[in-house]
Amino acid sequence: MMRMERWKGRVALVTGASVGIGAAVARALVQHGMKVVGCARNVDKIEKLAAECQSAGYSGTLIPYKCDLCNEEEILSMFSAIKTLHQGVDVCINNAGLAHNEPLLSGRTEGWRNMIDVNILALAICTREAYQSMKERHVDDGHIININSMGGHRMVPSADEHFYCATKYAVTAMTEGLRQELREAKTHIRATCISPGIVETEFAFRHHNSDPERAAAVYESIKCLKAEDIASAVTYVLSAPAHVQISDVQMWPVDQVP
Repeated sequence: MMRMERWKGRVALVTGASVGIGAAVARALVQHGMKVVGCARNVDKIEKLAAECQSAGYSGTLIPYKCDLCNEEEILSMFSAIKTLHQGVDVCINNAGLAHNEPLLSGRTEGWRNMIDVNILALAICTREAYQSMKERHVDDGHIININSMGGHRMVPSADEHFYCATKYAVTAMTEGLRQELREAKTHIRATCISPGIVETEFAFRHHNSDPERAAAVYESIKCLKAEDIASAVTYVLSAPAHVQISDVQMWPVDQVP
């Protein structure tokens, strides 16, 4: 993709970069020559991925950063470190997200709060800080991409998913609100949300952590999207010409029933 050339040497932040979609996105951006700061609570897997990218001869670099997104101080400290070491963030990929089996009628508040902290608040904080980083450096072509879910556009008929879907509806609303605020600010920074259906990652195993057979069944029932499919959507969005705003990419496995 020729238009990815303009991102060569520039800085991207990918949250939740240790596994699944985040790892695939980080790898793709490094392949296209970007400096990628990949953050997660556990950086062992990101360090391994960074070494793989290096030995594969990719033109970019992957910089692992340990950060608990439930802690605003850690997020602010990460942005401060990125400013010191790499000037700032040009592309922010808000990928980190999680789901707990906590129905609306019987769920634990602790599980709900954790989903709000990661899926909504961390995304909002990273977005704000990435924008401020772009603004203070007069970067007018930056991009903020929220990895959403089809659960942010329609409610899944399963009590285990309802609160999670509510947090993803919030991501849909925040992405549109962000797009409007960026227009009001007279900037050409773009905002996009990518909303996949079922993707084969560790997500279902974390979601159904007490029932691995149930998690496996989710992925065996149909041919799922792969993490690399979402990474391809990210590079497609970043490759769009400067006059094109891609607001939402909705992706389904061919066999998934909407």
